[in-house]
Amino acid sequence: MEGLTVLVTGGAGFIGAHVCEALYAAGITPVVLDDLSMGQRDFVKWGPFVEGRVGDSQGVRRVCDTYRPAVCIHLAGLIEVGQSMLQPDRYFAVNVDETRVLLDTLAAAGVWNVIYSSSAAVYATQDTPLTETDPLDPQSPYARSKWMVEQQLAARADTGMRSVIFRYFNAAGGHPTGDIGESHWPETHLIPSILDVAVGRRKMLTLWGTTHPTADGTCIRDYVHVSDVAQAHVMAVHHLMAGGVSQTFNVGAGVGYSVKAVIDAAEFVVGHLIPITEGPPRPGDVPSLVADTTRINQWGWMPRRSDLHTMIADAWQWRGRSNPVLDR
Repeated sequence: MEGLTVLVTGGAGFIGAHVCEALYAAGITPVVLDDLSMGQRDFVKWGPFVEGRVGDSQGVRRVCDTYRPAVCIHLAGLIEVGQSMLQPDRYFAVNVDETRVLLDTLAAAGVWNVIYSSSAAVYATQDTPLTETDPLDPQSPYARSKWMVEQQLAARADTGMRSVIFRYFNAAGGHPTGDIGESHWPETHLIPSILDVAVGRRKMLTLWGTTHPTADGTCIRDYVHVSDVAQAHVMAVHHLMAGGVSQTFNVGAGVGYSVKAVIDAAEFVVGHLIPITEGPPRPGDVPSLVADTTRINQWGWMPRRSDLHTMIADAWQWRGRSNPVLDR
């Protein structure tokens, strides 16, 4: 794939930076488009950077005309479920309307290959593990916005646009050097929240719900290392450039860990106990959310770093030190 250029929206973010590194290692040039509302400029290390929004048609067209990408990996967007319940219009405007502008502009510029970061939140979630053909019933504005973009891409298949849709489960971990990690404001993801308590940025971890119908009463989730997620995107680029058909894949490890199990593993990694307090179950929290990964495994992808201790140890490299991004 030498000489191939890929546009990566949101490439200054946690997942985006790892995707860019994986692309670069595969001989592909990533061009990052990011408005830095959530991403970090220092995370852009493997290709050109353009500051801008995906909803800026003229700006996206300039990027396409300048760099001539063959594929767009669309990672940019708002991601917090709870925030989306408070600001649904904002989530639909950014995640749906701006994506529509992006797709229109890509088509006008002759970019017909798209890789989209969707979410396991689109599922109805009655039973797990979840397959790609299970019923969809997004329960939050965030989840509905992801589902609506999936529909946009399906509708555009008749125009010649081909897509790979990845339904992420819980991307975790970080760069083993500690140079890249999760940095959301506010931080709501479990592993970085635990590690913030471990290093003293937060006083206490709140355990939201201990009476769920699981073995220890806490929610079970599927965690997948961000570097494994990144490798799936490289495979998707190869798939689309080889003329592959549009497909949808779960991206998870296929293994569920309870909140208490994650806390126990984190305590082992950091070497001391994590102070916790119990709170009520959060609205919308389902007891278990685990991926059936048969389809993506048959495609040739397998997780390499997605055991729980490795993910936490890699996250600790970023989270467990004095960090001007996190300590501000």
